[in-house]
Amino acid sequence: MKKRKIYAIALCTAMGAGLLTGCGGGDKKGDGAGHMYSAALSGDPKSLDPQFASDPSSATVIKNLYSGLMMKDSSGGISCCNAESYSTSADGCVYTFRLRQDNYWFFDKNENDAIDDDEYFPVTANDYVFAFRRLLDPKMHSPYIRYFTCIKNGKQVSEGSFRTDSLGVAALDDYTLEFTLEYPCAEFLSLLTSPAAYPCNEEFFDSTKGRYGLDDRSVMSNGPFYVRQWFYDPYGSNNILYMRKNQVNENEQNEILPTFVSFSIQDSDAEVRQAFKDDEAECFPTMKVGGYNPKKYRITGSKATTLGMIFNPADRFYSNAALRKAVALAVDREALDKELGSDMKAAYGIIPPAVDIAGRSYRELASDRQFDVYDPGKAKELLEQAKAELKVSSVDSVKIIVDSSTVDSRYLHILSQSWQDSLGIYIGIEDLTAKEFDDRIASGDYSIALYPVRGSFNSGLAVLQRFAEEECLKNAAGSADGYDNVMKSSSVNDLVNSYTAAEKAILDQYGFVPLFYKNSYLVAKEDNEDIIYDPFTGSVDYRIAKNYS
Repeated sequence: MKKRKIYAIALCTAMGAGLLTGCGGGDKKGDGAGHMYSAALSGDPKSLDPQFASDPSSATVIKNLYSGLMMKDSSGGISCCNAESYSTSADGCVYTFRLRQDNYWFFDKNENDAIDDDEYFPVTANDYVFAFRRLLDPKMHSPYIRYFTCIKNGKQVSEGSFRTDSLGVAALDDYTLEFTLEYPCAEFLSLLTSPAAYPCNEEFFDSTKGRYGLDDRSVMSNGPFYVRQWFYDPYGSNNILYMRKNQVNENEQNEILPTFVSFSIQDSDAEVRQAFKDDEAECFPTMKVGGYNPKKYRITGSKATTLGMIFNPADRFYSNAALRKAVALAVDREALDKELGSDMKAAYGIIPPAVDIAGRSYRELASDRQFDVYDPGKAKELLEQAKAELKVSSVDSVKIIVDSSTVDSRYLHILSQSWQDSLGIYIGIEDLTAKEFDDRIASGDYSIALYPVRGSFNSGLAVLQRFAEEECLKNAAGSADGYDNVMKSSSVNDLVNSYTAAEKAILDQYGFVPLFYKNSYLVAKEDNEDIIYDPFTGSVDYRIAKNYS
């Protein structure tokens, strides 16, 4: 393939400084392209290694730095990205991908902001083979390892009993990649849209000598932007991560609209909000949008989080299963739903509505009404049973601890009054900061907590996986299982049924009582369009973002 020599736009410091504010009068000017986006990250990215990183700051940079075989489109459907096409065997166990030949790795060796002939080369099937071998290697300790054990020999490789080269991923030639699975997996294409499935070039990885993803000279881009500068001093200020358009990957099918994205690295969500207020950032993700007028800002939201009660297994009273069930059965979700605004919806299940399957919300495919268990008469019977088992005449007052940065707790007061009226139990509310909440959960200093559950990417499997990994949710799930059955679902119908069965198995333990489906938001200045927010990873994608200031 004949190489093309492409020159990036020369960096102009004065012009860049003039573009930092990005908030205008709202009238569209031009096509919205060529802007330098100013943004803010809440914390320094932990790593830019997509097979390892999991924090929101890392996720945002990774989303703009790399691209993978498949992607979720604007409707939630799965479409080809760096794959040109794919086919599936009759038994559903072999996926063959034909790669596009116009996706390139780029590394600016001489840091001159020009794409020289020796600085870019094609992404090949071998880059995906190496990425998946790394991902399943137990020495890697990837947080995504369990999602990909559906690949042939994946479980044995992840346990260290098989070599990584026995994994069922093979490069048939430079542009043909084949996956062999242990069993048909209806979630497999969805898994390939996650950052963990992005490619990794072995030669470049080795050249970083163990620092892959840890600084601006240890990352190489195959996506819409590349990292030009990454500076972070935990004791200083002016911490930045600066990205430029990766023009080698721009073509008719893959338009990259911004010219630069400049991130300031802040120490907290509060500082990110302040940067937005000071016109030093053009958008920010948040769980709460109070005070932001939708007529003045572009606000988009989706219900990607389920908030539910968890109970301390060591608590004198709420370690009792009958008492937990009594409290659960006394929740009138229909009445609660009438009091809620657009920010929240009463939850009957675990998997939130933003999780989609084949372009449709899982909650549309499997109505959560089957989990509607409001039964005040039964709740009173269970309360008496619990008091007998506990050998007490009454249940002591407790408070639900709530992370106030996640949700407005005023709606819980409706439930608090309901529990007092129907059961004679007082359950109050204690608002905490995010750190206080996390510390109390970690130390076990709570009786009941309103706990947020959200997947690490858009998949019901990722939501359910939280109950297999986090200690407080393990306690909530008890002996419930079913995660392997989800992986082995061979069709959309099987997948929906498996999700439903797994949800029910957890809910039947009454250790997690869903109350609300909660929105996550992206708030942007009015002059911006098409900034894409992923509420699961927390990433903000600027590749097609338009600014009309």
